[in-house]
Amino acid sequence: MNIPDIIIAIDGYSSTGKSSFAKVIAKEFSFLYLDSGALYRGVTLFAIENGLIDDDCTIDVPELEKALETLDVHFGEGGTYIADRCVEQDIRSLAVADKVSPIATVAQVRNYVDRKLREFGSRRRVVMDGRDIGTTVFPDAELKIFMTADTQIRAVRRADEMRAKGMEADIEDVKKNLLERDYIDSHREVSPLSKAADAVELDNTHMTMEDQMVWLRNLISERFGC
Repeated sequence: MNIPDIIIAIDGYSSTGKSSFAKVIAKEFSFLYLDSGALYRGVTLFAIENGLIDDDCTIDVPELEKALETLDVHFGEGGTYIADRCVEQDIRSLAVADKVSPIATVAQVRNYVDRKLREFGSRRRVVMDGRDIGTTVFPDAELKIFMTADTQIRAVRRADEMRAKGMEADIEDVKKNLLERDYIDSHREVSPLSKAADAVELDNTHMTMEDQMVWLRNLISERFGC
């Protein structure tokens, strides 16, 4: 399938498989994959380790904004880095997941991440997933997908993913975290999670990855005639 040089923006709720879907798309169509959530998680990990967010999710916004002036969270070989330290494993913990949505409500954090994403996106032929890619980061993306799935299914998927990485995961704790993140992401003042008017919804509750790729190929064929 000969796809033109476009940006594919994938938004949706936590643990709907956005990143996994985007990675498969990138591999099959030779696109550059960008995980926006990893950058937010990187900033969150930095905030936790430096005492800029407490157990009640109260954020020292002035100090965090000051830190963003020199903070270097980026993608590298093996995943996400803070400066020269690979933090890919650390940012996937439930401790970081519990605090990433509050951190993402800070306007300067969103500006910081958006700026980095747009730098990559300027190259085109990019697939990117997150919460506001099609609405804020790349509102002119040629193809926008909004992913959703049953909450219980999402919790099971997330718990399985954590256990596969050697982490402990209680289904009910994971489900609670997902629902809290859904609410915070959907109700924040800056770039809330929402379906773009021109996005195509994909409910993958009962779909395998191959099912999703068949769905995507059909969509691309209809949209771009390829």
